[in-house]
Amino acid sequence: MNKIRTFITALLTIFLFTQGFSQFDYSIKVESGYSKYIFNIVNVDPGPNWKGYNLDGQDGIDINIVNGIAFKKSVFAGIGLGYVNFEGVNGLAIFSDFEIIPLKSKLRPLINVKLGYSHIWNQYENGTGTVLGEICAGINYRLTEKTDIYIKSGFTMSQQSLLIPIRLGVRF
Repeated sequence: MNKIRTFITALLTIFLFTQGFSQFDYSIKVESGYSKYIFNIVNVDPGPNWKGYNLDGQDGIDINIVNGIAFKKSVFAGIGLGYVNFEGVNGLAIFSDFEIIPLKSKLRPLINVKLGYSHIWNQYENGTGTVLGEICAGINYRLTEKTDIYIKSGFTMSQQSLLIPIRLGVRF
């Protein structure tokens, strides 16, 4: 009798496990963007060794790759790696990415939040690293069952500066 209970319990556990994970799909996002510099969010009282703001007046471009999972094609969570370039100053960004696409039509709104770390190799020894935070809203278009394209914009805070990103991306 115990063997039958164990077998039924194991069968139900496997069934529930596979049903739960069948709701999740592995997904990759590739996006590129332009970031327009707005202003410095931190005012510094310059000392004798201060070399200036990290991104004073510098616009930038970036390329990001994000790996993650999508739940019911409406919620995406992943980890991303990005290359940034602010008018010749190269850098790297590592971030978590969370996205919600609320509707079920072909053309849908989206909300995206990124939190992570940004490092640029500027005039300071070994460069400068800071927290990266971004919130964006945009439009998602479903090309096929597995492929979406999107455009989004919002606000990015990084390197003591506020930027407005405009991003175009593809989700597979």
